[in-house]
Amino acid sequence: MKTSSETTPVAAKICGLNDLSSLDAAVASGAAYVGLNFYPPSPRAVTPAQARELCGHVPQSVKKVGLFVDPDDRLLREVLDQVPLDLIQLHGSESPARVREIKALTKLPVLKAIKVANGADLDAAKAYDGVADMLLFDAKAPKDLADALPGGNGLIFDWNMLTGRHWQQPWMLAGGLDAGNVAQAVSIAGARAVDVSSGVEHRPGVKDPAAIKAFLDAVKAL
Repeated sequence: MKTSSETTPVAAKICGLNDLSSLDAAVASGAAYVGLNFYPPSPRAVTPAQARELCGHVPQSVKKVGLFVDPDDRLLREVLDQVPLDLIQLHGSESPARVREIKALTKLPVLKAIKVANGADLDAAKAYDGVADMLLFDAKAPKDLADALPGGNGLIFDWNMLTGRHWQQPWMLAGGLDAGNVAQAVSIAGARAVDVSSGVEHRPGVKDPAAIKAFLDAVKAL
């Protein structure tokens, strides 16, 4: 008899979408979430106007996620006045108290990114247990990495650190995933949701529709 973990599909998020062809590839190939980046230093960033146009091509069955890094209230209001997001992703150093404030301000669920290099970083995630609606575990960039971004650096952390860990809310695995390693990552970490950005790109900020399809096909095969 199969267990529930064997029969429940793994959900996938394609993050940093900024053009219609890659968005269409993500939707057509079965992404559960599409991510729009509102962090201007990122090569994947979109303006609210661009995001609004892209959202017009997303079916209701796919969740639209807005990625922010330590946003102030003004930015959140500016984006949400124009873009019909379903989920807020916080990828900065937002405290649990700030997560609560943003949930109250936006009236939307929050996905909080936890940057991981060692077990202590995972221990720190406990502060968000029951506060964020979802957690996302991404690789922490080393301090000496030139031009490092808050996420999307293509780095991998030790997935074994997640084995046997439990949180009150669902969680997502990110960090250096691609079509070639996502099966191994899910097997080791026990993730039921995965997030990819750089792993489906020609170069930073330029998505590859064929790579998006290959990644989502690999996830569907799990």
